Amino acid sequence: MKQNMTLKEMEALPREFLWAKEVAPAIGMDESLFRFQVREDKKKGKHTFDFPIIVRKNRITIPKAAFLKYMRGR
Repeated sequence: MKQNMTLKEMEALPREFLWAKEVAPAIGMDESLFRFQVREDKKKGKHTFDFPIIVRKNRITIPKAAFLKYMRGR
């Protein structure tokens, strides 16, 4: 089983977005709980997380640049 990705590994990915399975461990959450919270937030119109999250049907994507900025405290 692969260990959690480092921020450098995320930054090196050849795409501009991250998946829930990559983000959840980085913020210390279980992937299922992260997905559940994102969907609940969308239903209730609130924002638990301080980085943008895009929900389209069953797909959750996180803009890579914004997430890395959040994780680095900027």
